[in-house]
Amino acid sequence: MQLGYTILYVPDVPTTLKFYEAAFGLTTRFLHESGDYGELETGSTALAFSSHRLMQQLGKNPQAASPTAPCFEIALCTPDVAAALERAVAAGATPMRPVEVMPWGQTIAYVADINGFLVELCTPMA
Repeated sequence: MQLGYTILYVPDVPTTLKFYEAAFGLTTRFLHESGDYGELETGSTALAFSSHRLMQQLGKNPQAASPTAPCFEIALCTPDVAAALERAVAAGATPMRPVEVMPWGQTIAYVADINGFLVELCTPMA
């Protein structure tokens, strides 16, 4: 098997896609005409978003994300974590952890996106 995509449930899919474009430089791969589902171009595995409204119609009970009590984390790799952190915050992300070099040599920082999802900005693992 292969991981095809990850879907996060959000109140507003088009706004979320625009935020990810501005904050992280990702591009929209697909947005359904209803505005209830969209995907970002992130390589072989897509990062997708579905609206709370659609999930409720499908019988699910989506909950709001909490960056202070996360149950999920998105990791976006970049060679320049400091610049990525600055760009994300300028686009509306909430800084959660400053740039730090980890004992294993990876540089990391954390932000919360506009929906409360925790996003790790990190250098690729060696």
